[in-house]
Amino acid sequence: MRMLALGFTGYLGGHVVEHLRALPGARVFGGGRSPAAELDIDLATARTDRLVKTLASAAPDAVINCAGSTDGDAVTFADVNSRGPAVLCAALREAAPSARLVHLGSAAEYGPGTPDTRVAEASATRPVTTYGATKLAGTVTVTTSGLDAVVLRVGNPVGPGAGVRARRRPLPSRLRRARGARTARRTHRARTRRGGLRSRDGRTAQSLGPVDARAGRGRLSPGPPRTPGRPHGRRPVPCWNR
Repeated sequence: MRMLALGFTGYLGGHVVEHLRALPGARVFGGGRSPAAELDIDLATARTDRLVKTLASAAPDAVINCAGSTDGDAVTFADVNSRGPAVLCAALREAAPSARLVHLGSAAEYGPGTPDTRVAEASATRPVTTYGATKLAGTVTVTTSGLDAVVLRVGNPVGPGAGVRARRRPLPSRLRRARGARTARRTHRARTRRGGLRSRDGRTAQSLGPVDARAGRGRLSPGPPRTPGRPHGRRPVPCWNR
């Protein structure tokens, strides 16, 4: 069986191709923009007539479309998620009308869900993002193409190699400075109440080590002079936004 996998270098596409190539008698072609692709196919820019020739040369029995964009602007989403499936369907109708088409959609096509309520396949689609709307447009194109086609709506795939972003977004510099200054002031007030800083009446003699207010570009260090040869032995109070 001859199968063409589009977007085979992506996270989902890579797993799909791995399983397909393990099937007995399977001949799997990788299609995409990667140098490793056996067929040069870019659905975002492909012309129907040229894609017809490419598909005719591959003569696939099945096409699995894993190509899609989850990151970019509205134009990128429209080109890859909406235009791509439309060009693919048009070319398949001419080059391989009997081929089975499996298209990967997205759960984002349903839009926001209801807590503690399952989303059924026949649930209403109400996308609220450009990504979800363009994926829904691709789904409609595939399901109304007249081809032997099926759409699999994928929801939040995770795993090794998925490229999940776990980094925190950096705070704007002014916000960092403001929060750092607030942290230093709160620490100052709290330790003054506990007798840790010299109070206004001058009666408190206990000192406090330096409080690092990096974001505020300042230090609170009202302690006594350092004894030569002896370190302070005190650690800076940690600031939450380091």
